[in-house]
Amino acid sequence: MMRKAWKWMVIIVVLLFLYLPILVLAVYSFTDATNIGAIRGFSLHNYVTLFTTPELVDMILGTVALALGSAVIATVLGTIGAIGSFYSRKGMASAITTMNQVPVVNADVVTGFSICILLVVVCGISKDTFIPLVAGHVTLCAPFVFLSVIPKLKQMDSSIYEAALDLGATPLVALTKVVIPQIFPGIISGFAMAVTLSLDDYFVATYTKPATFDTISTYVVNATKGAQTTIKTALWALSTVIFLLVVVFSVVMNVRAAGQGQERKGV
Repeated sequence: MMRKAWKWMVIIVVLLFLYLPILVLAVYSFTDATNIGAIRGFSLHNYVTLFTTPELVDMILGTVALALGSAVIATVLGTIGAIGSFYSRKGMASAITTMNQVPVVNADVVTGFSICILLVVVCGISKDTFIPLVAGHVTLCAPFVFLSVIPKLKQMDSSIYEAALDLGATPLVALTKVVIPQIFPGIISGFAMAVTLSLDDYFVATYTKPATFDTISTYVVNATKGAQTTIKTALWALSTVIFLLVVVFSVVMNVRAAGQGQERKGV
């Protein structure tokens, strides 16, 4: 009984450590407070500022567009790499997996700086083209898509692709009609992870973004150094909105996964 109580205490402490700061920020986002301290009256001023200030709206839309675009490219590349690795010989598969681990464990600051040197300095590509920024985010995200897809491939019967070919399907048809549907949950998980990583990135964007463009991360860092109180407090509202979207997405994904599991058991 005592051991069970200690387990619950540890769980509660961890949850408070993870979520209490976010909840405090969310509470203050609905007040007139200009600093974290004494709570003032209820107000939606921060949310009005967030969604009516052109600078903030453009920053949010630009960040979302970058995240979705780079995530799509990263998902395609990561999925192709995972499928290629899975159907390769053991030595080649091991080499691909090892190379995929390097960007995962490498520091983001090193990745961002290296891409900046290669594309901007060596290749002469202007940052204003957004090519270095997109390339940096794809490099950051694609390895995690690979890691999301590989387990689904391993759970799949490796002979179904060959069976489809034996039944007369072309390699492309066998891939799109047989393999992709089997690993689709892993692809979706990889895409969601890529979007999250892109939204969260700071170091890669810092080295590769155009001077006139800001992502949420770079904007927040720069804004907190300034003296615009209304912008700072509007960022409390932005943090709350992002947190709520993540919670809703996680709940929907888990409910959907649970429903699919029940359907399989029923079958």
